[in-house]
Amino acid sequence: MDVGMVCVKIVGREAGRKCVVVSTIDDNFVLVDSPEVRRRRCNVRHLKPMGERVDLTKGASSGNVEKALKKAGVKLGE
Repeated sequence: MDVGMVCVKIVGREAGRKCVVVSTIDDNFVLVDSPEVRRRRCNVRHLKPMGERVDLTKGASSGNVEKALKKAGVKLGE
């Protein structure tokens, strides 16, 4: 999983919500964030890549993630 990849969480209380990979922790875990999903560490097996990307730098702030999602036209809440 690369920084900026848009994914859907498939496990947990936030299942079905879109998020963006903000940073790679190791081979099994990434840091995700979005207006729908609070910033947290997540197992890559709990994410389904959507095939979309947004332009982000590693460790981007929550505000930058939200702006990048709007700029890329990614619809949330679907």
